[in-house]
Amino acid sequence: MLARAWGMGRSLAMYHGIPGRHRQLVRFYSQFLTPGDLALDVGAHVGSRVRAWRRIGARVVAVEPQPDCVRVLRLFFGRDPEVTILPGAVGAEAGRARIGVSSRTPTVSSMSPEWIRTVSADSGFSWVRWDHEVEVDVVTLDDLVDTYGVPAFCKIDVEGFEVEVLRGLGTPLRALSFEYLPPAHDAALAALDLVEGLGAYTYNYSPVETLRFASARWLDADGLVQLLERVRPLGRSGDVYARLAASG
Repeated sequence: MLARAWGMGRSLAMYHGIPGRHRQLVRFYSQFLTPGDLALDVGAHVGSRVRAWRRIGARVVAVEPQPDCVRVLRLFFGRDPEVTILPGAVGAEAGRARIGVSSRTPTVSSMSPEWIRTVSADSGFSWVRWDHEVEVDVVTLDDLVDTYGVPAFCKIDVEGFEVEVLRGLGTPLRALSFEYLPPAHDAALAALDLVEGLGAYTYNYSPVETLRFASARWLDADGLVQLLERVRPLGRSGDVYARLAASG
């Protein structure tokens, strides 16, 4: 219980307690979202993106498998009719699955046992423990599109489960993002291949939580891979952003 409380407190401080952070998020995501747009937050955690997107005026569907995070989302956004909170996960097929939860570091809770094994061998994760599992409902991105419509932007932050999430998407989205972690470099390349199969996308990369793009221009897939190869030795995570070329 103490570990869970400490973990949630840490997440709230990280994502809601840094001065000026909310303004940065609003400014950054305004290049992808406008008032009235629909946004999907896959792996909503404690809702920092939900909060920013609502400030922009977007409608939000927030999907989150961790029960403690779902409680926080309901506390913050449960009375907002423009926010739909879905307890559960997104994957390649609808059904049920288990998430490995790290009580002290809930940001790295993951649906992927393989990802957990991979990052556990990295020195940066040596102190992380996944201490219990929770069984959750799973839907696909196509299910969400069918139910709520095609989003203007979709954030995928699911700690190594990105490939499974993207396997459940057959509809090109205007823009999306997925997490990049150097120890799981090959998984990011597999996710990139799936996005490439959806349409003509251009890409950029934002290191860690800087909310700044590493490249001054948007890149094709080969250019993104070259950029990731350059940042990979730094060992710092970040996010890949993709937008349909026709969207400018």
